[in-house]
This record gives sequence, structure tokens and C-alpha cells, in this order.
Amino acid sequence: MSTAVDRDHVIAGFDERGDEKPEVAAVRVPAMQEQYGCSGVVRAPFRVPEPCAIHGDMLANRVRRQLRRRRQALPRLCGMRAERGDQKQGAEPFDRLGMHDYFFKYGRVYSTRCNAEILQILWIPIPVPTRLRRAIGEFLLFLWTAGFFALAAHSAEDTSSPPDIDERFAIHGQFTYVEQDAGSFRAPYAGPHSLSPRHGRETTDATLYLGARLWSGAEVWIDPEIDQGFGLDDTLGAAGFPSGEAYKVGKKKPYFRLPRFYVRQTLNLAGEREAIEADANQLGGNRSLDRWVFTVGKFAVVDLFDVNQYAHDPRGDFLNWAAVDAGSFDYAADAWGYTVGAAAEWYQGTWTMRLGVFDLSNVPNSVHLDPGFHEFQIIAELEKRHTLFSHPGKLMVTIFDSRGRMGLVNSAVELAQASGQPVDIIPVRQYRSRLGASLNLEQQLVEDLGFFARAGKAAGNVEAYEFSDIDRSVEAGLSLKGSGWQRGRDTVGLAGLVNNISADRQRFLNAGGLGILVGDGRLPHPGPEQILETYYSAQLLTHAQLTLDYQWVDHPAYNRDRGPVSIYAVRLHAQF
Repeated sequence: MSTAVDRDHVIAGFDERGDEKPEVAAVRVPAMQEQYGCSGVVRAPFRVPEPCAIHGDMLANRVRRQLRRRRQALPRLCGMRAERGDQKQGAEPFDRLGMHDYFFKYGRVYSTRCNAEILQILWIPIPVPTRLRRAIGEFLLFLWTAGFFALAAHSAEDTSSPPDIDERFAIHGQFTYVEQDAGSFRAPYAGPHSLSPRHGRETTDATLYLGARLWSGAEVWIDPEIDQGFGLDDTLGAAGFPSGEAYKVGKKKPYFRLPRFYVRQTLNLAGEREAIEADANQLGGNRSLDRWVFTVGKFAVVDLFDVNQYAHDPRGDFLNWAAVDAGSFDYAADAWGYTVGAAAEWYQGTWTMRLGVFDLSNVPNSVHLDPGFHEFQIIAELEKRHTLFSHPGKLMVTIFDSRGRMGLVNSAVELAQASGQPVDIIPVRQYRSRLGASLNLEQQLVEDLGFFARAGKAAGNVEAYEFSDIDRSVEAGLSLKGSGWQRGRDTVGLAGLVNNISADRQRFLNAGGLGILVGDGRLPHPGPEQILETYYSAQLLTHAQLTLDYQWVDHPAYNRDRGPVSIYAVRLHAQF
């Protein structure tokens, strides 16, 4: 068969001569974006009637009608030529690959099951030559760098006094570089999602934060960003992954993204007002203590939910995923950690209530969000601020409900045992719900010392959708400012974490199943994943910090046969 594998989507098969292969019921759609440089994707769900095979033109027309209903154009797909050299390497035997040529060229399309919903991928062309993409990326990087140095002096002005008037426009920026290395550790065997000993990776990102006030209380923010680099083992091998600066995708060369583009409306209520200092994604001004806040657009769920001042920013404090957010909080996000949605916040006295609805990925752990919002997540959070022995603190309870096509891990194991095939979660995916809840505590102990803790639990028999393979998580730690040694802007942090999974997920991994981040091929001796992280962040300049970070991970990916591993990191961060 002349196909590249994409395990999440199905299409009919054909051989090199173009003859149909009805016995091949599920041949995967090639990853045309990576192979041919197309970008953009539309997911068009449709149902295949009896019999399982229907004429390709009928299917094409059906897809076109559905796209028109969604007010989406169906442009001509990318024109690609298969050179002779490519054909020798198994490329498609067509001179031109378009939608009709590729998907329907040979007249019939087969589904894996009669009357089954199929997710058909249509690649929409935004053909950008490689040189042009590189030039755009280099220009944006130059623009960001120039803006950083041009505005650094201006931002160095004293902002300690409250602003008298509302800020109208703002430009902020940040740059973060992280180099991370894993040491030697015991690893008698490895699987597709295993952590490797003695290797390192680096990540770099540069972000501009562009804000403007639209009208009274309304702000719009757009955050263009350039990313580059990889996490350890392509962000695999540990449920509590050691770098929050590493995404689930990576590239050797810098590439452009738009992680945030949203509008925030604040409705002030009667009562006392407070000053707001200008910051990234926050215009300076003032607001009432009692207020409503509405946020709509593209942003990160954890911009609003599960926030903790001592452990929440991988660019400034801890690096581990399960340290900066509750490990069991499977929040809606694409592979970079951002989504589209809306949230409402009500501040009343010492209480705050938050409610949000957000778009899930089109399939679990995907780079694409669901275009029709059919798969979504509802999040509710209650926050209580308090004072303990004259020191401020707060306690939050966060609950989430994810609704999408997810598999049951025990059903995947049972199907594999009955069929004799490898364990695969995809065939058992159905529309269902996954619930979870977490607690978040932050408490100042003395002026320069803070304590934080989180604990969470999520449904253990349902496939993890977005974040990580964690069903239960506990963390606690301390954050200390350096005033005691005349380094008041330095910070040292220490955190201990324990992640765990259900017995059903243990059996799934032992049978060879793969999770979002973990999968050693087997798991004969499961155990809790235990992590200790400490860091020292030193203020080099007014707008730059250098951080040294150390993590000790025992039983990575819940495997007692592997580890412990020491992971070292250095982080350089600058902002204006």
C-alpha cells in the first residue's frame, strides 16, 4: 500500500496501480501537511449509509454541502507533483494530488463499519514557500528583538505608584531559553513513549503582548509568538513532564504561532477600587474590588483557572508540568496548551466564582481544535481569599467536565485480548464524559516565604484527553525570596509531587497501550511517579533572570523498573 500513517483518520485503500482494495477497510490518511507543506485543516463529519461502500462523487458532494452549511469554502487543494525520486521512496503515484484525485480517484470509499461516523480530513492550501516562511520568521524575530531593546528603557521607569488613568495601549514582550539534560538511570527496557537516559534538549520562545483599550473596561490582547526546539524525547517519558516550556510538538527551526487573541470586559460594581499595575496581558488602570469579568477568544485555560502565585509559571518559577498546574487537571487545549472559549468571573468580597466553556481538540492530544465545538469542556471554580495570622492566602476548588470522543482503557484491553491485535484506544472511542476536581492552596507564611499545595483526581477508566496521563496528583512546596541574603529579587523554590494512575490504566499500559506522554511497552511493576524539584532564580538585570533547576524523578511513567533519573536545566528569561 502507498500510504503514510495517521492513526486517527481512515480512508479507502488502493495499491500502486490504483486498484481498489475492499478488503483493506481502514487505510490511514497521509500527513499531507508535514509531507507537502500544506497548512490548515477542516474536519467534516459524515455518515456512510448502507452498503459500506458508496461512490466517491456522492461522498465528495456530501462533504461540500456540509462545508457550505458551515460557511467554509472548499478551495482547490494543494497541487503537488510526485517526482521520480519521490516515487522511488514510496510517494503517491499521481502527477497531481488534489482532493478528488486522492480521496475519490478510484471511485469508492470504504468505512471501517457500516453507518459509522468517519472524520474526513480535507487539507486546505495556504501554500507558502519554504524560503518565504523562513524569511517571515526571521523578520518577526528581528522585530521582536528590536522592540525588546527599544522598549526596555521605557519600561524601566518606576511603576510602583498606582496609575492615575487607564492605560490605552501597551506593548510587552518576553524571551525564554531552556536547556535541559537527563542523566543516566536504570532502564532495562523501553517503549515508544519512554524517557531516554543521557540526552538533552532545548527550547526557545519569544512573545509580544499587544494590548489596547476598546472602550470603558474592555481590552483586546493579541500575543504573536515564535517558538523553536523540543522537549526531552519529543515531550514523552514522564507523566509529570520536566519542562513546562516544552510543547507536544517541536521544530528545529523557529516557527510563528498566535497563542492568544481575546477580548476581556470588566464591569465594575459599586464599592472600593484598587489600582492595577500594567503587565503582560493587563492594561494599567483601576477597577472595583467587586466586579464581573468576561473573557472571550483564544487563550489558555490556566490563564484564569488553577492559578497559584508560587507555582504557575514555567518561565519564572517551577518547570515541571505537574508543579505549575494540578497534574490531574486535564484542561482543554491544543498541543501547545491553548484553546478557544469563554469565561465569566464574579468577584464579591473575599469570594470569586469562575465558569468557563472551552473547545477540546478534534481528537485527544491533537494540534487541531474541534472546528464545530462538538467536543468541549465545562470548568467551574470557587475561590476563597483569607487572612491567616495577618498573612494573605486563598483556597480554590476547580471542577471540570470534558465531553468528547474518548475511549475506556479497560475496553481497549478487552478488545485486544479478544482480537489478538495490539492494544489501541482508537477503536473504542465513543462520545462520553470525563470528570475531575482539584484543590489549590496558596498561603504566605512570613513576608518572604510562601507555601503552596495542590491535590486532584480525575476519572481513571477514561482516556486522558489533553494534558497528561495522571488520575491522582498531590503536590506541596515552598517559595522563598532572597531578602535574607540581600538578594530580594532572587527566588528559591522547592516542591514535592506524587502522581498516580488507576488500576485500569495500569493494565492498559502493561498490555502495551500508549498514553499521551507515557508508554514503556509494558508495565509489570507499576508504582507512583515521585518527583522532587528545586530551583534558584537569580536576577541578573532589571529585566532578566537566570535560573538553575534540578528535578529528581523516581518511577518515571509509573514504572518501578526504570529510574530514578536526575534532570538538570538552565533557564534564561527576559521581559519588558
